[in-house]
Amino acid sequence: MDNEEFRDWSRRAADWGADYRASLRDRPVRPAIAPGKIFRSIEASPPEASEPMDTIFADFEAKIVPGMTHWQHPRFFAYFPANAAPVSVVAEYLVSAMAAQCMLWQTSPAATELETRTVDWMRQALGLPEGFSGVIQDSASSATLNAVLTMRERALDWQGNKKGLAGQARLRIYSSDQVHTSIDRAIWVAGIGEDNLVRIPVAGRFRAMDTAALEAAIVADRNAGLLPAGIIACVGGTSTGGTDDISGVAAVARRYGLYLHVDAAWAGSAMICPEYRHFWTGIEGADSIVFNPHKWLGAQFDCSIQFLRDPESHVRTLAIKPDYLKTHGHDGVINYSEWSVPLGRRFRALKLWFLLRAHGLENLRAMIRNHVAWSEGLAARLAGEADFEIVSQPMLSLFSFRHKPASSADDDEHNLRLVNAINDDGRIYLTQTRVDGRVAIRFQVGQFEATAEDVDVAFAVIREIARGMA
Repeated sequence: MDNEEFRDWSRRAADWGADYRASLRDRPVRPAIAPGKIFRSIEASPPEASEPMDTIFADFEAKIVPGMTHWQHPRFFAYFPANAAPVSVVAEYLVSAMAAQCMLWQTSPAATELETRTVDWMRQALGLPEGFSGVIQDSASSATLNAVLTMRERALDWQGNKKGLAGQARLRIYSSDQVHTSIDRAIWVAGIGEDNLVRIPVAGRFRAMDTAALEAAIVADRNAGLLPAGIIACVGGTSTGGTDDISGVAAVARRYGLYLHVDAAWAGSAMICPEYRHFWTGIEGADSIVFNPHKWLGAQFDCSIQFLRDPESHVRTLAIKPDYLKTHGHDGVINYSEWSVPLGRRFRALKLWFLLRAHGLENLRAMIRNHVAWSEGLAARLAGEADFEIVSQPMLSLFSFRHKPASSADDDEHNLRLVNAINDDGRIYLTQTRVDGRVAIRFQVGQFEATAEDVDVAFAVIREIARGMA
């Protein structure tokens, strides 16, 4: 592809993207397609000769697009959002065109320095105190792994990376059962082992860790010769929005000298609104915090910020400095590859910079406030229907519900059939969870371009399909 062809196809791709976004409301949110159909439509062997771009692009439209779930659809109410505001997409065009490798300051000085500045912009926007610094990771899973590795190294007096875990004291990490499964994976990958992730009982509307039980577990482990290393708390857990008492958990962490990581991957975005910050009161006591601008704020995936109260411990855990990666002649520069497991790094800060400047915090706050209000309104409307019950009350824009048909003896089976029927219908997209062992249907408003009318459609679809099955 020469430069003129590159120019032409770049324009055509951008036009396609704009047309695609404009047509989303006319598409089903999730494709009605059988497993294996797309796989079988793609040639079994790679091409020996080059093919024209017209042919490739036609196959993209005919074979790939019909099999996509449309995460930018305004009636995507499943999981959590993975927003890509149009201005963020434009920034990603530029990042892709430059294709810079941003692992060190010297490999892209502007990328490093813009990351430092935009992360501090977000610190200010969330109301975090000065003294926190941070880094843009690919996802909350990576940030949590980094935190667990740092817990491990601090507890082992920095000997884990050097000597391995054999012969070391048995480490213990504490969390509730409301945390994301990325915590389990981090425990596996860090070599700590699933049996050493201690699940603390939860209580209350927001299913918060019982801090007395947390402290008792730490004391019991110490008395048994085990080595408590850290605590992972959550604000806005994936299932129903589980949210810990961060002040109480931080006080326990301080008393026992444990590292505290807070997973606010989804709910952290809402903290740009001062009225929601009570959900993480005491956050200044955390050692590490992760939130994902690529969820609710509109920065295209991947863009996850990890804030750190003591970056030196983090870098001491992760940094490797062979001679070929040294930045000679410059003191005090930041090499963000030393703040993460991967060496290679994309220029993630650019889309966040574009996003914050194009929308401003006030417009982003208005969006989040609308989403919370619309979700609360839908929960109230469903609660007013005799055959529905609210299982978990709204936590920001997330709640869960269950349908109660008089004719069904098995509510779990019925509600699983209901969520599948809703998704097969295609007008909206929801997911299920389990609350106290029983199936419930999750609903969250978070898509960047959703409207009150889209939530009205959701109410109508849920009620129509549920009663059609009853």
